[in-house]
Amino acid sequence: MAMKAPASNSHILLAPLALLLVAVVVFLLPSLNGARVGSDGLGVLCARRSAGAEDYTVADAAATANEEVMEEEEKPELSLLVGVLTTPKRYERRDIVRLAYALQPAAARARVDVRFVFCRVSDPVDAQLVALEAMSHGDVVELDCEENMNRGKTYAYLSSVPRLFASAPFDYVMKTDDDTYLRVAALVDELRHKPRDDVYLGYGYAMGGQPMPFMHGMGYVVSWDVASWVSTAEEILARNDTEGPEDLMVGKWLNLAGRGRNRYDLKPRMYDLSWDMDNFRPDTVAVHMLKDNRRWAATFSYFNITGGVKLDHSP
Repeated sequence: MAMKAPASNSHILLAPLALLLVAVVVFLLPSLNGARVGSDGLGVLCARRSAGAEDYTVADAAATANEEVMEEEEKPELSLLVGVLTTPKRYERRDIVRLAYALQPAAARARVDVRFVFCRVSDPVDAQLVALEAMSHGDVVELDCEENMNRGKTYAYLSSVPRLFASAPFDYVMKTDDDTYLRVAALVDELRHKPRDDVYLGYGYAMGGQPMPFMHGMGYVVSWDVASWVSTAEEILARNDTEGPEDLMVGKWLNLAGRGRNRYDLKPRMYDLSWDMDNFRPDTVAVHMLKDNRRWAATFSYFNITGGVKLDHSP
């Protein structure tokens, strides 16, 4: 199924209950390096749609105060949007991943924003529960597409980002999955001295004599200009190149267009967790294949996320 052109495939409607109206919704959570993630008073930007126009209001005064504090602080050296592709029914997984990011040390001198990304919420039960989730956490992005993994979801994400976040662009855009544990500060340190344009970074594969024709779908980063190009590249739609293994397809788009020429392979610091869970690395940037709670628990244990925490026990 060919995707619609980027100009018409999504709309911003920044109001939590809009999930019940089946539209594209973006809830903005303060950056990981700004207000404390998970604290009370999350500022959520809300939009009221009028005929052909979008006007924005700040739903929480704390957000404005946080922005003023950030303006007084040192300007970030870089900014990164992390889009975690997931599905509406994976509530428990999203709760785990939220904690995994919120409890990490802040990346120094960086603005890092994390969003959970899925396609249209069509199930009425999911619509109600996701609306509550969005109202509570403010970090949900709903795209105008049918839920899928390899039939255009990544294209919908990358092509929508430049418009959805046009008012506050990022230096880099990441696509990752909800079975990947990303160590944000480690990734930011990798990006800090990289170019800000024409970048394609991740776990590189070598194929057909090319050193890195594409990056593993566990997580890869493109610079803002590359995402902007995807959003306007009519040739991707003309070739029906939105369907197929998503990581291979992204590599194909960039290779045919000569984009993403600044390529960086983060192996072995990005890797799949082994069956025996015995290949963790202290210098990890991202570890993938965390398919169940046991593997997430092993990850938290290795990186000492819960070290020193003592649970109260009844006498």
